[in-house]
Amino acid sequence: MKPSQPYPAASARAHWQKLAQSVPLVHCLTNDVAKNFTANVLLAAGASPAMIEAEEECGAFTAAADSLLINIGTLHNGRLPGMRRAARTAAKNSKPWVLDPVAVGDLLTFRSDFARELLAFRPTVIRGNAAEILWLNGQAARLRGADSLSTPEEAAGAALELAQKQQCVVLVSGARDYITDGEVLWFNDGGDVRQTRVTACGCALSALVAAFCTVAPPLDAAASAAWLMKQAGSHAARAVGMGAFAVALLDALSYDAPFAEEVQS
Repeated sequence: MKPSQPYPAASARAHWQKLAQSVPLVHCLTNDVAKNFTANVLLAAGASPAMIEAEEECGAFTAAADSLLINIGTLHNGRLPGMRRAARTAAKNSKPWVLDPVAVGDLLTFRSDFARELLAFRPTVIRGNAAEILWLNGQAARLRGADSLSTPEEAAGAALELAQKQQCVVLVSGARDYITDGEVLWFNDGGDVRQTRVTACGCALSALVAAFCTVAPPLDAAASAAWLMKQAGSHAARAVGMGAFAVALLDALSYDAPFAEEVQS
């Protein structure tokens, strides 16, 4: 393994430019809490989101889309068949797809068993918090609801092992993000603590990763998306109040707006 180092900002900016120019179509099977914010983040960054959920349509739409996100945050039995079909289609057609295993752990066995099932369809990237990544790698994790009490530093080794086992990229998000393919380990610093208090920031990051996977190799895609979200959070830090912060975050993620110039430069 190469020593951990920060992901190059110039590479992330170049990938963001490609994304905005190509306007990739991202099929988002995500949770009810995250849909609106996720769609707005993708639109701001230059991608095109679609939330097609019917089992009868999931296969065909995944085949037509450029990438897929599966987020199990508000999972129930009615969603399993569509997610299975989408993941199977993505694997069959070599479409990049991202798994966001929200709140997996020993307490919530329904979602946790399903997340393990989805691993058989070989996600391109797994994006989770430290506790989720630790648990997927078979290690003890500390979780409170959907929030990790484990630190990214605790999960960095688990991310490396999980990436090697799954032959994929793993992104551990937190105060410091770690991104690895099992060999190279990148990190990103920055952001603002209020990102943990805006609903769906992590979920939207997973969708951004799916979008970046259409214009860059998986490791670069995950690292670029994480870099962008950190930079946007740092830019939005000057906002006063949670409402203003959420708006400022979207502004910073808007590729074609003057608010993003600081992030792009």
